[in-house]
Amino acid sequence: MQKLPVQSRIIDSVYFSPENGQLQIRFRNGEERRFEGLAESDATALCAAPSPGHHYLEHIRKRFRRLAA
Repeated sequence: MQKLPVQSRIIDSVYFSPENGQLQIRFRNGEERRFEGLAESDATALCAAPSPGHHYLEHIRKRFRRLAA
């Protein structure tokens, strides 16, 4: 997985695997979430959004399948 740069008040780090379309998000509260089925453009849009936390809620959380942590 590649670490992607992100500046967010609630997201600590973002990792993306272009080989299998998996996204891992580590939140500042220590929680981690993994999703599958993302294109690289989905991951970069999350990191480039004015509010990555809001982008996660609106475009990632319910749209992509969440994997068990």
